[in-house]
Amino acid sequence: MNYILFDGPSRNDLLPFTFTRPVADIRLGIMTIREKWELYLGTTTTTLTEDYLSEKHPMVEMDENVMINAAFCPNQELVALVQGLSENQAIFKDEDVIAFFTKDTQEHIDFESFEAIEYRESLIKIENTWDIFSLNALAIAEDFEQLTTGRTSQPIPSSNGVMAGQRIFIEEGAKVEFAILNASEGPIYIGKDAEIMEGSLIRGPFALCDHATVRMGAKIYGATTVGPHSKVGGEIKNAVIFGYSNKGHEGYLGNSVIGEWCNMGADTNNSNLKNNYAEVRLWNYNTESFFKTGLQFCGLMMADHSKCGINTMFNTGTVVGVSANIFGSGFPRNFIPSFSWGGHSGFTTYLTPKAFEVASLLMKRRDLEFTEVDKKIMEQVFELTRKYRKSED
Repeated sequence: MNYILFDGPSRNDLLPFTFTRPVADIRLGIMTIREKWELYLGTTTTTLTEDYLSEKHPMVEMDENVMINAAFCPNQELVALVQGLSENQAIFKDEDVIAFFTKDTQEHIDFESFEAIEYRESLIKIENTWDIFSLNALAIAEDFEQLTTGRTSQPIPSSNGVMAGQRIFIEEGAKVEFAILNASEGPIYIGKDAEIMEGSLIRGPFALCDHATVRMGAKIYGATTVGPHSKVGGEIKNAVIFGYSNKGHEGYLGNSVIGEWCNMGADTNNSNLKNNYAEVRLWNYNTESFFKTGLQFCGLMMADHSKCGINTMFNTGTVVGVSANIFGSGFPRNFIPSFSWGGHSGFTTYLTPKAFEVASLLMKRRDLEFTEVDKKIMEQVFELTRKYRKSED
């Protein structure tokens, strides 16, 4: 069977992270949503997403296809239903379609003609940006079980202080010495060739993905994910870092989501609680207004390729778009559009030639290329977000 992950109605509520990726490629727990589905299904998937993303994330259509709403994470029961779908059948969770069988992915689907299969059990579903960190503990626990069941961890070196060691899994090539690992509140997963340096304090649930690094003396609380090839230090709590991003120095990051290719200068801090303990509101691209999250704790949402200088301070509930560059004293406003350059005193437009030059140099350091396809995507994001920038150079 051919499986296609589609963005679904949550896509715009997951901006700015979905400006540069399909919903399926959001990291939640240890793996991305796509990686979860592919592991459960035992096969590759393709994507139905925005036109400007489709060259990098193409869809492969066959005579028979199962379309899966990428906002939903898989589990054994759901995957069994998905694999058992036949023509004119669809799986629903309340009013939301999870998956359906189709022979034509391009036509308008009239679900009135489908046999509806109702899924009544609990599921992890991301509908808003803050769900990524709010649901991360559940996602880490599910991914940990899926990735480690029936496998043997590398031995935990004796130099470490360990609590609940049976809930700690170390992949091949990982280094962990003279750290404290406490998995009593949730599992700890350490990926291939990752490193936790000496003096680090780690409390689960925690995921350190392949080739990522926790620097000396870091203090990390659950539920936190450090994505592949990322480097972190300082104090972190309940944050998800997608990958290839650095928060390598002292400073606090809490109840936050950081995209790929971001860099946070030394002593960058974010607030995750308002002084009056009120409900946090976040900028929502779908409504183009600040939206109530229902949360008392909510920190920073920073999209791909954004950077901030040393001593940057972010207010509670700050949203930073794609390829922004923030620096200077004082608190910048709590919605910073994509391709903005500046800080508390104001912003100008970060023009694409300079932004692309920086992206190319940064990716080259990791032996990766900032391709022409990447440039096209970023150029489209620049145009899509032009209306949010108050001044254009």
